[in-house]
Amino acid sequence: MPYNSVNTNVGAMVALQNLNATNSDLAMAQNRINTGKKVANAKDNGAIWAIAQNQRAASGSLNAVRDSLQRSQSTVDVAIAGGETVSDLLLQMKEKALAASDSSLDSASRNALNEDFMALRDQIQKAVNNASFNGVNMLNGAGVGGAVTISALADESGQSRLTVLAQDMSLDTPGSAVGLLSTDSIGTQADAMTMITTVANAIANVSTALSRLGTGSKSLANHLTFINKLQDAVDAGVGNLVDADLAKESARLTSLQTKQQLGVQALSIANQMPQTIMSLFRS
Repeated sequence: MPYNSVNTNVGAMVALQNLNATNSDLAMAQNRINTGKKVANAKDNGAIWAIAQNQRAASGSLNAVRDSLQRSQSTVDVAIAGGETVSDLLLQMKEKALAASDSSLDSASRNALNEDFMALRDQIQKAVNNASFNGVNMLNGAGVGGAVTISALADESGQSRLTVLAQDMSLDTPGSAVGLLSTDSIGTQADAMTMITTVANAIANVSTALSRLGTGSKSLANHLTFINKLQDAVDAGVGNLVDADLAKESARLTSLQTKQQLGVQALSIANQMPQTIMSLFRS
């Protein structure tokens, strides 16, 4: 049963415990509002914080994957631009070869056609040499190290790769899609007849190579879209784990402030109780 004592004020002790608990909850609510997070560090919730950190690491790794895909896509797109130029040059070369196959041509006309043909031939190698992005060339098999195959990162572990094969279009290179030599010409009718077939084959092979590059570029673009969506989903998941509901925390803060004021009042009342004992000893 309740008793009165000047040594032990049970009411004040209970009121102080309740006030301390309210102050602790109030500090937590204020911290969530200040940081915007319900789990700001490992002390708040060790398990949730660890999960969130692991997912943050995965999201950060996806930045490297995205950079690799974008860089690779740019390299392939530059190669496609170079390959399309080569294809256009081959079309013009076939036209010149066909014209030079006419037996009725005089020497001056044949020489003019041959000069045009050789100029177009040399432009092919120039286009191939210049089809580089960030020092990587997928078309120049005659360059140092040959034409480069692209191998882009596909996931955050680095174990999966997205590959786009090199498509050699250089002159004087065995296995090149172009299949031309830097000495080819249409100086005679016989040479022109031979070049008609050679250039026609080159056009078909370059078209196939461009199709492969186009498919590779599209694959890189599709995977990049997926990686962007995946990273957004991971970031949203981390937010669901650690972010605070500020509307809820604001309402809770108002409630705790009211509760704190009542706790202070209750403690004040409890501290006044021993003074009533004095009335027992007044005559």
